[in-house]
Amino acid sequence: MSNDKREGNEVFSASQAQQAGFQAVNVMKDDFGFETPIDLVPLPSKGAIYSVESGLSNKDTLEVRSMTAKEEDILTSRALIKKGTVITELIRSCLTDKRIDVDDMISGDRNAVMTALRITGYGADYKVEINCPACDERQSQEFSLSELPVKYLEINPVTEGANLFEFSLPVSKKRVHFKFLTGRDEQEMSLISERKKKQGLKTDSLVTSRLQHSIIAIENVTDKNKINTFISNMPARDSLALRKYMDKNEPGIDMKSWMTCNQCDEHSEVRLPLGASFFWPDSD
Repeated sequence: MSNDKREGNEVFSASQAQQAGFQAVNVMKDDFGFETPIDLVPLPSKGAIYSVESGLSNKDTLEVRSMTAKEEDILTSRALIKKGTVITELIRSCLTDKRIDVDDMISGDRNAVMTALRITGYGADYKVEINCPACDERQSQEFSLSELPVKYLEINPVTEGANLFEFSLPVSKKRVHFKFLTGRDEQEMSLISERKKKQGLKTDSLVTSRLQHSIIAIENVTDKNKINTFISNMPARDSLALRKYMDKNEPGIDMKSWMTCNQCDEHSEVRLPLGASFFWPDSD
């Protein structure tokens, strides 16, 4: 079924209905007097890294429809869970602009939409099990997702409308061009990891895998095999400096908050884990 079809029981879009001589029907509005809310979600990248054709160029916000029971079907789809595309399909279903390719959105923008959908769908309260950084005691804590700050893009891309940035490595002095990971990149990394597991190979290559998907060029070298060789042999200081620079400047939702430990009373900053309760909160 086309993604361009309207919600509910509308057989035709408004323009199609007019051309066909029919009146568009919206059962939810006409019969039940209810319309699914539309929200404006801040876009952390401010659309600065997307082309005009993407539908995201220079956009500060995105129109997103609140989740319905149909989206709950997506969240529980075994096929989508197995494919690792649940979040992609959820976002795609809720975006009002169907021109947007959700796989091309960077992770930070996707996380902003995902967080907004969770808040409008189930509320801002997020109960999760977490370890205290001070005493390592595992305990239940409650956070407010609405208090998480948006981290906006503050560095300029190499080219306007392109997900491409520059950084000079401190040790090797090489100039690196990199991108922020997209939904497509994350899915590819997940598939590679699963493939290695099935083959009985080690999968603890998170650092190099991220860099391999992020780095587009080193100086004027764009050959992926040569870049991957450089990544495996680059000085640790270079690797750390590049990753810190990417982490510092990657736009998105800052998934950090503060907790007070029930055991040791220490007040610590923690990173919120995205567990199953993110989209399936306790009913109580």
